[in-house]
Amino acid sequence: MSVLEIVIALPLLAALAVWLGAPARAASLGATFINLALVIGAMVRYAGKSGLAFTHSRPILDNPALSFAVGADGVSLILALLTTLVMLAAVWQIEDRPNIFYIASLLIGGGALGAFLTTDVFFIYAFHELALIPTFLMIALHGRAEPAQRKAVAWKTTIYLGAGSLVLLAGLVWAVLEFSGGSKLTFDLTALRAQAAATPLTPEKQAPIFFVLLLGFGTLVSLFPFHSWAAPAYATAPTPVAMLHSGVLKKFGLYGLLRIAVPLLPQGAQVPWVQNALLLMLLGNILVMGLVTIYASRLDDTLANSSVMHMGYIFLAFAAGTEIALKGAVLLMFAHGVSIALLFALCGRMRNQLGTLEYSKLGGLATHAPAFTVLFAFGAFASIGLPGLTNFAGELMIFAGSFANFKAGPLTNLHWTVILALWGVVMSAVYMLRAYRSVFHGSATTGLFMIDPAFSQRAPFILLAATLLVTGCCPWLLLNLMKSAL
Repeated sequence: MSVLEIVIALPLLAALAVWLGAPARAASLGATFINLALVIGAMVRYAGKSGLAFTHSRPILDNPALSFAVGADGVSLILALLTTLVMLAAVWQIEDRPNIFYIASLLIGGGALGAFLTTDVFFIYAFHELALIPTFLMIALHGRAEPAQRKAVAWKTTIYLGAGSLVLLAGLVWAVLEFSGGSKLTFDLTALRAQAAATPLTPEKQAPIFFVLLLGFGTLVSLFPFHSWAAPAYATAPTPVAMLHSGVLKKFGLYGLLRIAVPLLPQGAQVPWVQNALLLMLLGNILVMGLVTIYASRLDDTLANSSVMHMGYIFLAFAAGTEIALKGAVLLMFAHGVSIALLFALCGRMRNQLGTLEYSKLGGLATHAPAFTVLFAFGAFASIGLPGLTNFAGELMIFAGSFANFKAGPLTNLHWTVILALWGVVMSAVYMLRAYRSVFHGSATTGLFMIDPAFSQRAPFILLAATLLVTGCCPWLLLNLMKSAL
């Protein structure tokens, strides 16, 4: 039995145990602690290697070839580390809540781990769908809004992500039919990639398949203009769900493009009509959503919209297609997941104590909550891209990688897009510094104030902030795992 099977199974079994009556907090924290230790151990063992490791396969069907197969390379392990970190922090946040909060968090985390660590296209898709179900239910049943509003948000999220999943399913079936080879269909991603390398499609045939996959995966990632579900969903969702979906599950679409679309259709994104469409959409994420975020009047809306905005940088890496840009995308996926989970966790704590997140009613919180203020600064400044924190290294690699093949002569559409996208860094600084000033500086007009949580309640915040600092100062800890992955 592979260690990856244990990592996938633990949160799912813990969720079952809680449902059957086991102590919810002890079972959930125990499973997430063990999972984090197993993933870190797997990363240490993988150091210096390349290709898939910890592989194991359990055949289910012969034709079509379907197996529960697991395997991980550096990219998979980095996202597994992200998942276990955020899942631990999310579970830790749950206090005085029904057991359904623990069960939903474990199912979302377990589904994400299954999607990142399996190597069969069917199970990659199925595990993601498993994680979506508790997301919808928790927004509808326990969302931070009036019942009618949270149900409307849950339905909108369900419709958007359901439609995106159907488009994605069509693209995956199309790819499987094209690359299975012979009369026997296979869902084994390794076999599909080998077939794609042996008999590649022409760029003209790759382009439409890649574009369908881009629309499917992109909707799950809130690619403009299929983004309008994301901000209300994150602002309404309970804190653990917002942390896990925005920080982890949202990365599934990006991971799917890296793991499936790019290896099978390496020239698909470079066909002019596909690349130009992608450039326009990612500029919508960065510039349009950047302006929307600047004008937000609530902290949760700022964080939710900024999460949508930052996806544009990662899609820029796919448009560039260079190795340095794609490695920067993985680094930024990890960094964004940690930083946005930290910010949503702190935002949830603030809402619980103050009862409001409107800038007009906040201010001066740094006076009574200095530790909280410093921890929020880590998340906010990471989101801006401050050097020394992980987001900076990822964004820098993406921008540099997008100009890696530049030659003297007229700028291409890609290069003009990079120049325009750099304004997103300025926008990030504007809305994050405005949020930080509005919440922590000055004095509250309504007399609201909060105090620092106890150290035991601060521990998950410190864990996420320390992760941003360590991997920001030493990005090679993650980059060395991807020597040949991309």
